[in-house]
Amino acid sequence: MFLLTDDQTIEDLRLFAKRERTGIYDIYNNTNTRGGEMLLEKMFRNPLSDIEEINRRAGIIASYAKTGTLFPFNASLLDSVEKYILHGDDAHEAKPATLGDKEISTGVTALIELLHAVMEFIQNGVIAQIPMQEAERKTILDLLLLPALEPIFREKPGGRISFGAVTAYDMLLRGKERDKINTVLQFIYQTDVYISVAQVANNRKFVFPVAHPRGSNILKAEGVYHPELKEPVANDLHMHAGKSVIFLTGANMAGKSTFLRAFSTAVYIAHMGFPVAARSMEFAVMDGVLTTINLPDNLGIGASHFYAEVLRVKKVAAELGAGKSLFVLFDELFRGTNVKDAHEGTVAVTMAFAGKKDSLFLISSHIVEAGNELKKRPNIGFQYLPTRMNGTIPEYTYTLEEGITDDRHGMVIIRNEGILESLATGKKK
Repeated sequence: MFLLTDDQTIEDLRLFAKRERTGIYDIYNNTNTRGGEMLLEKMFRNPLSDIEEINRRAGIIASYAKTGTLFPFNASLLDSVEKYILHGDDAHEAKPATLGDKEISTGVTALIELLHAVMEFIQNGVIAQIPMQEAERKTILDLLLLPALEPIFREKPGGRISFGAVTAYDMLLRGKERDKINTVLQFIYQTDVYISVAQVANNRKFVFPVAHPRGSNILKAEGVYHPELKEPVANDLHMHAGKSVIFLTGANMAGKSTFLRAFSTAVYIAHMGFPVAARSMEFAVMDGVLTTINLPDNLGIGASHFYAEVLRVKKVAAELGAGKSLFVLFDELFRGTNVKDAHEGTVAVTMAFAGKKDSLFLISSHIVEAGNELKKRPNIGFQYLPTRMNGTIPEYTYTLEEGITDDRHGMVIIRNEGILESLATGKKK
């Protein structure tokens, strides 16, 4: 079962590199193989929504992290095998060139050596002590022990093979048993991902979140921070059925968007069964994670920014109406319209969200006045990121506090930058 999410959320969380910036994917990508890279990307695009699968994957990665396991297969050997076994698989390669005798011999020799290494790992490697992988380990072992592959394991890895034997092995491995060999390769790629993420957990001191069953509606993060920041400020946030909505306020530049990305990224990554950037974390498995941080105008359908926001809220409402439990984040509701409509819309929608107690909502807003009406709902909590004034210079703590801020320092920043003076005199400050 996969988590409901979408391209908007993937872009909001900056999961993948784009132009001048890196992505969260790059932090976790320590893979040794192209197949591992592709599988890791697939996992990032398809988080899990089944607690057993999440716990299984997290348990496997944590086991490799605990033992400090290194990737047990030779990457250059794998390159040779891939060029050999996958030859002609490219859909765009209409008439692939026939492999020469030397290429076939090299490929067969490399594959035999690789299969021996896989057998050694399956029988004597760390995987034999990981209960969560026992079924998978047995599947691969049974495959390698098939009578058809028995001659492979009578060969000495790296040894010379006669021309006749190479021809026979080529027909076996790249022909009759090709699907089984591809199954082994997929196992190697998966192992590559697990060990890669385990190494990231160790090197960055990431923690493995504790998953709770769907419907428990708990989300407790302590010391959560954004993994891309060099000197991040960590924050705590606790959400549950009695506080299923958080209304977040703070002045411009106070750090709201960074915190929202840090927290929602942790929620998303936790549903992958991966370790997260936090001191500790517990979360209820949800049906979906939908965020709205940087919503573009939909010029393709002639939609203004405000209408694009309305459509986004409508999509979330439809999923909630279908009975799904969601983690929903909006970085400012209805910023594309006038203050009065934005105020009324923010209150109405947030109140409606508060009635969906099987889901969790994190809403940021500059409209602090909305807080007075939202206080009528006991399950709406209030947090803010403060600004401290040092004379006329705003300073930011980036640390969450309880309540609603009345910080308004936009004009202070405008004056500090000398914009009005420049407009009046033509001189730059």
